[in-house]
Amino acid sequence: MLKIDLHLHSSFSDGIFSPDDLVRELRAKRVSIASLTDHDTSDGVGRFLARCRKASIKGVAGVELSAAHDGVLHILGYRFDIENEALRSALAQNRKARDARNVLICEKLRELGFNITLQEAEAYAGADGGGRSAVGRPHIARVLWNKGYVPNVKAAFDRYLGRGAEAYVPRPLLSAEECIRLIREAGGLAVLAHPRQTTPDLDDLPPVVSRLKSGGLWGLECWSPGNSATEIYRCLEIAASFGLAPTAGSDFHGGGHSTAAAGVVVREDLLPWAHLCGGL
Repeated sequence: MLKIDLHLHSSFSDGIFSPDDLVRELRAKRVSIASLTDHDTSDGVGRFLARCRKASIKGVAGVELSAAHDGVLHILGYRFDIENEALRSALAQNRKARDARNVLICEKLRELGFNITLQEAEAYAGADGGGRSAVGRPHIARVLWNKGYVPNVKAAFDRYLGRGAEAYVPRPLLSAEECIRLIREAGGLAVLAHPRQTTPDLDDLPPVVSRLKSGGLWGLECWSPGNSATEIYRCLEIAASFGLAPTAGSDFHGGGHSTAAAGVVVREDLLPWAHLCGGL
């Protein structure tokens, strides 16, 4: 058995740890294989891989892309060329759309009577390695929470920032098929993240997986936060029925999400490809 974690976030998106600190957490928990999968950016991946090599952890290049869907559908990309121009351009466009949305969200919140500025959210995002971290709704939620407008970050999303809430602002997203194509053309592997967030009833998942498989999906994240043993088993069944590789990740952000990047214990033969990925 070994510990792996192929779904991690750093301060380059909405995690609280820098890539360096994240690797220290992983090493302390004896995680053997890990991937940094920040939202819409691979800017922290180079540092993460370098630190993994020093810590004797097999690091895998990663990213997480939000796809257009009536709900939540995220595609994880692995083992791609982090210098691929088409993917980098798409990530940059996604960040621009996110930045524009942040401005509109803060304007809506002020119209609702909240004393909040985008600069406050940017302060929560901070900076890492000379570059500003990507600012998103989680940072705005932290401002609302720390100013006492909501009892916790979840309430900020439920009441104001989540889909359909009072200050929600949609942003243009690529289709899942386009996300998969970009990852594949950059030499990578595409995986459907936390499938229970896409279809809370896993019996509704096969049609979604079938469509994505036709578009080049390679894997399904079967071990993800909140999944019961029964749900993990069902995800494994679905992955096997479509010839997809099962993957495992914690979706670790730090802070209120969890306190340690502990990894997921799996069989050593679960992901033989990962043993070959010593970085790039």
